[in-house]
Formats: sequence, structure tokens, C-alpha cells
Amino acid sequence: MGTVNQIPDKLYFKIGEVSKITGVKPYVLRYWESEFKIVRPQKSASRQRVYNKKDVELIVEIKNLLYNEKFTLEGAKRRLKELHTSNKVSQKALINKMQFTKPLDSEEYLKTLQSIKEELHAIRKILQDGA
Repeated sequence: MGTVNQIPDKLYFKIGEVSKITGVKPYVLRYWESEFKIVRPQKSASRQRVYNKKDVELIVEIKNLLYNEKFTLEGAKRRLKELHTSNKVSQKALINKMQFTKPLDSEEYLKTLQSIKEELHAIRKILQDGA
């Protein structure tokens, strides 16, 4: 696996899941956490690492930079910083654009709330399984 499009549509992942998705061994993931400060998984009540989807996407990008594009660790850090800076500019433009969109109608609103509820139940299950 190992592409952003192949990441399951979940909010949180345990380290074993991230390892399978990305093809990166857990000890390498832990090492990358120490090297790349932008990858910061949370810890569950049982102290297990819990990665969010953004973390997994970053790991896929780090793997690509190191293994495919042959960046050094320092080069990969610089490249991620450049990408992060350009994404912030894009996000600001998107936020400004969104300010002029119409509000959700009641059906869209209910679908959004249902989706949030399902995600929260999934998070609760992950946290309870880790406890």
C-alpha cells in the first residue's frame, strides 16, 4: 500500500494499522516521530499511539520523500516545511472563499451531524479497546 488514496476513511489508527497501511515498520514510525516534529500521534488511556488521518498522510509523504525521491532526513524536513507553508496559504484562501458560501440546509446538516456521531463512536471504541 502506501498512497494517500489508500488510507481508510477513519479518524484514528493504531501503530500496527499505520504500519500495514504505509509499509513502514513500527520502530521506524517511532523514530520518524522523533525526527519529524509534525508527526505527533496522541496517546490513548493505555498509552498506545493513536494516529489521525493527517499523521498517516504525513507518514506516506515522508516515506515518499525518503525512499522514492531519495531525500536525506534534513532535506525531507525542509521539503515538508515548504509544503506546510504553501498549504497554510492555500487554506487561508479556501477559508476566505468559504465565507461566502450558503449555509447547510437541514438535510445536509443532519447528514453532517450523523457522520460526526459515527466518527465519535469509532473514537470511543478505539479508546475503550486500548484501555
